[in-house]
Amino acid sequence: MFRLSQFMREINNPTPIRRGNPPGPVVIWNLIRRCNLNCKHCYSLSADTDFPGELTTAEVYEVMADLKAFQVPVLILSGGEPLLRPDIFEISKRAKDQGFYVGLSSNGALIDQHKADQIAGIGYDYVGISLDGIGAVHDQFRRVEGAFEASLKGIRLLKERGVKVGIRFTMTEHNVVSLLELLELFERENIDKFYLSHLVYAGRGNHYREDDAVHRTTRDAMARIFERSWSFVEPGPNQNLDKEFVTGNNDADGVYFLDWVKRNHPDSLDHIAAKLDAWGGNSSGVNVANIDNLGNVHPDTMWWHYDLGNVKARPFSEIWPDRSDPIMDGLKQNPRQITGRCSTCSYFNICGGNTRVRALQMNDDPWGEDPACYLSNAEIAGDWKGNEHVVAAE
Repeated sequence: MFRLSQFMREINNPTPIRRGNPPGPVVIWNLIRRCNLNCKHCYSLSADTDFPGELTTAEVYEVMADLKAFQVPVLILSGGEPLLRPDIFEISKRAKDQGFYVGLSSNGALIDQHKADQIAGIGYDYVGISLDGIGAVHDQFRRVEGAFEASLKGIRLLKERGVKVGIRFTMTEHNVVSLLELLELFERENIDKFYLSHLVYAGRGNHYREDDAVHRTTRDAMARIFERSWSFVEPGPNQNLDKEFVTGNNDADGVYFLDWVKRNHPDSLDHIAAKLDAWGGNSSGVNVANIDNLGNVHPDTMWWHYDLGNVKARPFSEIWPDRSDPIMDGLKQNPRQITGRCSTCSYFNICGGNTRVRALQMNDDPWGEDPACYLSNAEIAGDWKGNEHVVAAE
């Protein structure tokens, strides 16, 4: 995850460089696979049906205790649709009581007055709602008519109760036309966080590779995100440092941002470069982990086809540091041994080789170059001459 606003704030208010990994990974926990929607790009292949063998409440509590002892700082409770799990609020309260940062990842369509009250009562640190377009565009992605209005209603109910809410936008060539409208909705509805997720070829998303935003479109979208994010960071009457812009699943964003800094804030270039180097890009298998509804552990949410072990049979605290698995060993290497363009990239220290699942799905090689890197050969060699960040005419 690339926390764009955090890096932009460093331009005006630089902070010391800190290196090293947190004591434990962020755990994205898919507590249930059932979902009320049927999204085209769902990595978990969810459906509106029950899936047998999911972790019981008691098993969840046992795993949670192990995660706490392993110094996991953050739990993101997800699905499927987590609000379909009858014990979701009991699980959430227990996590909060144990001192985790607790996020809820929902499609928002089931949030009515009562559920909004329950969510506010838990005190989630953050609630992320998926929106992949405006109106019919979102409904087409979710394959349920009226899904957009239901999710927007949920967002408004949460905002009325003071809940920190973000929208998550999975960008493809099919829905990138909605980006500007979503950014306007973000401002109009006073939403706290905007998360742009680049499509990863996992689950049903693997069947929509042809709709992935092509490189020029991705560059235009990122230029727009940079512009909008800076509008809240730049000193002046519109400054709002509580607004957050984040991108995910394409760590080339960090390199592209560095060039933006070079063009717009050259005095901050060295500091931002050092901050990006300390970040290091993709952290699947290191600082990000996934537990699915059955208890299987994965390097992150996009690796559901690859199991590292199951928490019913072996504690997470034993599975996660085990490097006997070749994928985990490769992910934990620093630097990772990536081939192709990545092996000669001048900015490998920033992106870490980007997303391994795309390389695996496209080229059957988890250690090959990421085909979604939108930087040119000249740029990864350090030559950015003439490659301006241009926002297409609105």
